Amino acid sequence: MGLAGWRRLLRPAHSVPTTIWSADVPLTFKPRWYTAAALFAGLWLFGTGEAMFIAAGLGVSPWTVLAQGISVQSGWSVGFSTFVVSVSVLVLWIPLREVPGFGTLSNAVLIAVAIDVMTPLLTLPDGSVIRYLQLVMGVILIGVGSGLYLTANLGPGPRDGLMTGLQRITQKPIGWVRAGLEVTVLCCGWLLGGTVGVGTVVFAIGVGYAVAVSLSLVRRFGSAQSS
Repeated sequence: MGLAGWRRLLRPAHSVPTTIWSADVPLTFKPRWYTAAALFAGLWLFGTGEAMFIAAGLGVSPWTVLAQGISVQSGWSVGFSTFVVSVSVLVLWIPLREVPGFGTLSNAVLIAVAIDVMTPLLTLPDGSVIRYLQLVMGVILIGVGSGLYLTANLGPGPRDGLMTGLQRITQKPIGWVRAGLEVTVLCCGWLLGGTVGVGTVVFAIGVGYAVAVSLSLVRRFGSAQSS
């Protein structure tokens, strides 16, 4: 493949494509086995990417900063604190009239479990240069994981549903709503003792592009049209 071919392949997608594993009905609680497999694999990769940021100890994503802060104050693990945050966000769905799907509930559980399982396995000594590479790998895994679980089409994650629900109620641009949420949880997490650092910046800069490129690759290799 030439340079032009790689450029086309890595061109960021602007929407979530339909794939051979996408669910026909978003809110079904009886997905096909390969739809569920794509969902579970994506969520586990996403959680592993978050675990890489935590293990690096150089700063984490805004929502994980909040989970870390809760962990510091409560003594719970970061994974369980992530689960508590997800459940709390789902409670906020009620007045927003958002409806969770199979993917929504799986998101709340699997990402939390992956964080607690993978973080101890990925933790390195403080002086290790590899910790900085973990940040890059973490962004890539979060991008790939997002590409899989989003295209499973089994309902938005808790935080995504909160974002879309608030946007519908306030009628503000979606970007403003998302940015407002991220800044709010980042500040709350930092005040509670969560870690803000270079990893937080890497996440903010890289995750959007990683997800968009992942969706582009999914469209190329897993779209329903190419099957």
